[in-house]
Amino acid sequence: MNINKAVDKAFEGKSLKELVNAPVSALQGVSENDAKLLLEAFNVKTIGDLASLKYVKWAQAIVALADTEQ
Repeated sequence: MNINKAVDKAFEGKSLKELVNAPVSALQGVSENDAKLLLEAFNVKTIGDLASLKYVKWAQAIVALADTEQ
């Protein structure tokens, strides 16, 4: 996966470790206002915070398991 396609130009070439601590607005498509709303609603400041958010984990699990449901 080319991570540069997932982050804004200013963050292209950064290591994954650096990106974990980057603001969520570093992700392409996440605006400064989106980042503000994530901070207010869920105290999410960084990409790592977003990835660790329990609601994100729940949603990922539901999607992953949906195909196995009978």
